[in-house]
Amino acid sequence: MRAIPPQPSPESAPTLARNVVHFVRVLRGAGLPMTPSQAVDAIAALHWIDLDRRDDVRAALATLLVSAPDERELFDAAFNLFWRDPDWEGKLRALLLPKVRNGLPPPKRNNRLADALAARQPASRGARATPETEQHELRAHVTFSAEERLRHRDFDTLSADEWRTLRHVIRGQRLPLATEPTRRLKTASHGTHADLRASARHAVRSGGDWTVWKYRAVTERKPPLVLLLDISGSMSAYSRAVLYFCHALLQSRERLQVFLFGTRLTNATRALRERDPDVAIAALADQVVDWSGGTRIGPALAEFNRRWARRVLSGRATVLLVTDGLDHEAIDLLETEMARLRRFAHRIVWLNPLLRYSGFSPKARGVAAILPHIDSHRPVHNLECLAAFGRDLAQLTRAPRATASAGTPGGVTPWN
Repeated sequence: MRAIPPQPSPESAPTLARNVVHFVRVLRGAGLPMTPSQAVDAIAALHWIDLDRRDDVRAALATLLVSAPDERELFDAAFNLFWRDPDWEGKLRALLLPKVRNGLPPPKRNNRLADALAARQPASRGARATPETEQHELRAHVTFSAEERLRHRDFDTLSADEWRTLRHVIRGQRLPLATEPTRRLKTASHGTHADLRASARHAVRSGGDWTVWKYRAVTERKPPLVLLLDISGSMSAYSRAVLYFCHALLQSRERLQVFLFGTRLTNATRALRERDPDVAIAALADQVVDWSGGTRIGPALAEFNRRWARRVLSGRATVLLVTDGLDHEAIDLLETEMARLRRFAHRIVWLNPLLRYSGFSPKARGVAAILPHIDSHRPVHNLECLAAFGRDLAQLTRAPRATASAGTPGGVTPWN
């Protein structure tokens, strides 16, 4: 005989269902891949367990909502914040009592989860807007938003509050990057390439009927990107903004390699795959010993060409070089390694924050050594520049190179 599951009281069932749906929305806002069917399954699963046992509720929801090991930590943090202990007042009083510190570090604050919880505060039913609220809504049409104001602000002039707003805007982006055709073919329902072998096999199975033909179509893929990011002292504010942009890029693109260089070269691709960008960039700042230090572009490019170029610059890769080019040592080495990098890469795009100045000219020796070997020279000093560069990535095509000329004062050239 089938066991009858314990049913919650009729009064608490609608409230429980709404809370479970709201919890799934919080997880989705925090970055976990949630679907509406998972919320339905979670509500159905809670009918089969004892709701008085908090561990059972946590285990049941984790079984249905967690699909990867790295998602469990974020799920536990969201569960502890969302399904709070009713005895929170007693625990708050216990925090005021003297205690012996055990030496353990405090738990990491997850900013993405905090944003998801703040954005999903449930509104009370039947609540009516006050006249003051309605007045604010009417005035919002003639005011400018903080995000629009920040789009044209230089990264080096932002305050701490503006940086927090900017990080939230950047990490919320999802970039639909372009694909390009390859020489490989795949099975398709229609196309211009007839698959003779598949058509012959179908004819044998159907008794010699050649009226049905099989086809193959061209396979498209996203070309790889390789980022070489300068993290010296003069690039500190811009490199952090670009790292947030790259983290958003990694969420929508798999073929991206990130390298940091100051006085040495560091592969940061694995660290940036952390789901929370704040945690990833904070860990990088602690691990990279030459963060906000000096600049040695030539030796860093030499190490990249020797150790990494043949591994990561295959398949028509595009190199994104983010630096101001202000290097006064080993200029001959810099020019030699830039020429060597050009032979490896399909195209080289230089993102330079110095282009924020209208009177910029390539007078520095490092800038003059880099400029003849690039395909495009673009600014990267504010959010609008990053958004424009993202739109260029979405329209990436297989056009021939258009080398940036060293004689152009600004050096800003379109690229395909």
